[in-house]
Amino acid sequence: MAPEQLRVLITNDDGYQAPGIRALAPAIAELGHDVLVVAPLLDESGVGSAMAGTVGRPIRTATEEEAGVTYIGIDGTPALAVTLASIGAFGRTPDVVVSGINRGANIGVPIFHSGTVAAALTAAEEGLSAVAISIDSEDPDHWATAATVAAEALTWIVPEPAGTVLAINVPDRPLDRLAGVRHASLAPIKRSRLVGTTAPNGDPMIELGPPHANPIPGSDEALLREGYVAVTPIVGIREVKDDAAATALAKRLS
Repeated sequence: MAPEQLRVLITNDDGYQAPGIRALAPAIAELGHDVLVVAPLLDESGVGSAMAGTVGRPIRTATEEEAGVTYIGIDGTPALAVTLASIGAFGRTPDVVVSGINRGANIGVPIFHSGTVAAALTAAEEGLSAVAISIDSEDPDHWATAATVAAEALTWIVPEPAGTVLAINVPDRPLDRLAGVRHASLAPIKRSRLVGTTAPNGDPMIELGPPHANPIPGSDEALLREGYVAVTPIVGIREVKDDAAATALAKRLS
């Protein structure tokens, strides 16, 4: 299938009106692809691959047009957007998925909490390749840089084996000021910036702490801080080819 014939699903977890997806969709459309944009009506950050309460009920949608691109908002999560598109809820099913541009980096092992990354992994479970793209700022100035990186990553991933997933983090700087592109390992869970605190009424809370000092060399955390585009191929749930647990349990129950 020629690249210009590809049906590209674009989604995110910040919402279908978020500036990241509004920067991403036109950049992909300019490549000549058939673009389908389906994303949450509201911010669904941190939902992972959740789709609770969606079976057996109508899913509310809203539609907007901007610069020739149609944006569909759904009352649900990014993983639900991928699932709906993959079963034909919006016409022709997608050939590939791009998720983002997420506001704020998605780095380290805790990316499994990210709705943006989970959308890409859900695509892989549907047999589709996907790119999850994030920018390293909560208030970015350079959406266009991340959009350009996403477009190039999409072009690269198309001929790769089905189910290939890239998690990409982009510094918030002009394209010509990027230090380069590097393969990045996932920073370990202990590098997570999530910290526990207590609300004034005594209820537990989670907040985002400041960046850690001395990131692990070669990790997504470190490379992003050095100004590199950090690229990490990832996989979702895979079985372990080991029957020891079942064998042991069978003996205990016999």
